[in-house]
Amino acid sequence: MSSEPRTLTPALRLVLAFVWLALLGLLGWAASRTLDLGGDLRKFMPAPQTPAQHLLIDELGEGPGSRLLLLAIDGGTSEQRSAQSRELAATLRGTKGIALVANGDADLSAIPERLRPYRYLLSDAPSNGGLGAAALTDELQQRVADLGSPMASMIEPIIERDPTLEMLKLAERWQPAASPQKIDGVWMSRDGGRALLAVQTTAAGFDPKGQEAAVGAIRAAFDAVRAKSSTHLVLTGPGAFAVEVAGRTQREASLIGTVDSICFVLLLWIAYRSWKAPLLGGLPLATAGLTGLAAVAFCFDGVHGITVAFGFTLIGVAQDYPIHLFSHQRPGLSPWASAKALWPTLGTGVASTCIAYMTFLVSGVDGLRQLAVFTVVGLGSAALAARFLLPGLIDPAPRDVATSPRLRSWWARIERWPRLGVVAGLVVAALAIAGMAFAPGRFWENDLSRLTPVPAASLQQDSQLRNELGAPDVRYLVTLQGGDVESVLQQSERLVPVLDRLRAQHAIAGYDLAARYMPSAATQRARQQRLPDDATLRRDLDTALASTPFLPDAFDGFVADVATARTAKPLAPRDLAGTPLASGVDGLLLQRPDRTTALVTLTGLTDPATVATALRGSGAQLMDLKDASESLVAAYRGRVLWALALAGVLLIATVFIALRSPRRVLRVLAPMALTTLLILAVLRLAGVELNLFHLVALILAAGLGLDYALFFDHAGDDYDEQVRALHAIIVCSLTTLLVFLLLGLSTIPVLRAIGLPVALGVASNFVLALLIVRHDSVPNERAA
Repeated sequence: MSSEPRTLTPALRLVLAFVWLALLGLLGWAASRTLDLGGDLRKFMPAPQTPAQHLLIDELGEGPGSRLLLLAIDGGTSEQRSAQSRELAATLRGTKGIALVANGDADLSAIPERLRPYRYLLSDAPSNGGLGAAALTDELQQRVADLGSPMASMIEPIIERDPTLEMLKLAERWQPAASPQKIDGVWMSRDGGRALLAVQTTAAGFDPKGQEAAVGAIRAAFDAVRAKSSTHLVLTGPGAFAVEVAGRTQREASLIGTVDSICFVLLLWIAYRSWKAPLLGGLPLATAGLTGLAAVAFCFDGVHGITVAFGFTLIGVAQDYPIHLFSHQRPGLSPWASAKALWPTLGTGVASTCIAYMTFLVSGVDGLRQLAVFTVVGLGSAALAARFLLPGLIDPAPRDVATSPRLRSWWARIERWPRLGVVAGLVVAALAIAGMAFAPGRFWENDLSRLTPVPAASLQQDSQLRNELGAPDVRYLVTLQGGDVESVLQQSERLVPVLDRLRAQHAIAGYDLAARYMPSAATQRARQQRLPDDATLRRDLDTALASTPFLPDAFDGFVADVATARTAKPLAPRDLAGTPLASGVDGLLLQRPDRTTALVTLTGLTDPATVATALRGSGAQLMDLKDASESLVAAYRGRVLWALALAGVLLIATVFIALRSPRRVLRVLAPMALTTLLILAVLRLAGVELNLFHLVALILAAGLGLDYALFFDHAGDDYDEQVRALHAIIVCSLTTLLVFLLLGLSTIPVLRAIGLPVALGVASNFVLALLIVRHDSVPNERAA
């Protein structure tokens, strides 16, 4: 008596289908409540080892370079551009998500009302004679002139508390070190044809939602100020590129997913001549996606978007599981019995693929651990669903694909193909290795910028705007290490004369550091001691007032501010919380529990060697972030390669345990091994330098190849089983080939790096499995 469940009635099959869908819906709902998608690329980086690598990881997400957006207003008249620049800057300064806006027009909002008395601690001028009688006389006489000029509307609200306009001077001083020319009070390009602005976001570089919100706010603000003019906005920078790429990736992924779904439905409908096949075939795939998503949502605090995107790509192999079940089903054999007969072969393929991904758990990279959990749980659950649930939904009396005259004719022709013996296989392997060895160019690609999907025209435009605005160099940074904020601020102040000399020598065009905005506490206390007391300030102010029309009590607020500054506790970075200055200072001071790093950004760096030499002995160090990124990528690749080597050993062991025959193991593994070599050879001969995504593609191609070989081996010398295996693998390979060809045609380099190798691997694995693994057989007489 069979131990397999009985064939279900149509009513029970319908109930099972609804229960299955309900469970998937419940699982998806539970996962969505705990799923926290993030975009921090540092989750896909190995632990940094060198100071430069630590800095790169910090700078990648939180540094000022990752927060900077560059804007240009093109078109229209010069008057329109300058007016719109001022209006746009004023709007953005009050916009959530925007930390700083610079356009050449002094921004008094950088110092909020509660901190304005501290202007005399942030600037050295008042404590060095700037508040004496002579200096005050000059300043007040200038204010008389200002009040009779077009500047009166800006000066009048602040003059009572700030007759020396120290706040305006600070705002001017905090403009970028290498500022563009000014026309009509705002920055303009060298040819005067575009107004320029620099915007710093509060969102970190690794916060895609924050960057998207900031970019959206900027575009909306510009649409409001441009009215019906012919001007248009150019927006570049890491955040703008990230938003553009994310949008393009989403559009392409949506298109590819739609086309793939349509073709999957059509292929299964044509292959099995049943409208049920596409619906039933999609259930294990949906099970894989939702269980994988739920697993990472429950196991990790935050799930990276790349994990989800790659995970759904990698579990695409799960669509093969129901296809094998459909193709091997035949009258007289219950779906349960068919699934049971296929399970050793299917289970071996699933276990081998899961082992390959499971090795990512020891990679030391959080993003790869998430990817491992997603794929292993997803593929495992899809296989179990295909084994224990799907047979209950399958029609117990379908047509047998082995009766197809066309398929039998194809197999008869295939049987006449020559076999690829050991010698021929070794020759193919040797030629592939030689092709890799003698191909031009580097074997590995370490430059992350080569993977950018940003169009060349956009990158060129970004470079032009950086040059016009004097934006910081994105490759080089100067760093100062200390135990706390105070020590690195003092080091920064001592470094200023060195940086000034480098600027005078034209080794750099400018620099920026936290001490420009936030002097050390020691410097602030020294300035306090030089501020005049109340009696002295009153006497000098009365002297200055004698020659002006101002009333004697016109500047009582000014005297009160100086008194406040003279006794106040020195400002610290934490006191800037909630102000526009906070983002700029925090971006230049990286604070960790055991150390603080002060960053010095450079503009117009022309001679790195001269800068490095000048910094020697100062405690500062010039960091090359490009070298740091390349060494980090190399370390990352090393971890992945070790993980793959471990996966290879475990995979061989798994196949050997399943097949128990060294000869069969070699036959099954040979197509996968040769295909891996052929893919590498083709890529290298085409001039492609390999990156991490190519390695991911090789893993996926290997899993598919092993699946094809296992099922051809499973067919043995039974002619009908061989025809059924051929049918299943043709359908599997066509569905897989289609989706990865679409990925290979993508404009996103990462998608291309996965799509083309896997598409090549599908074709190669299919052909090599036929040439190496197929068994000889004698046709059975079958009716069509």
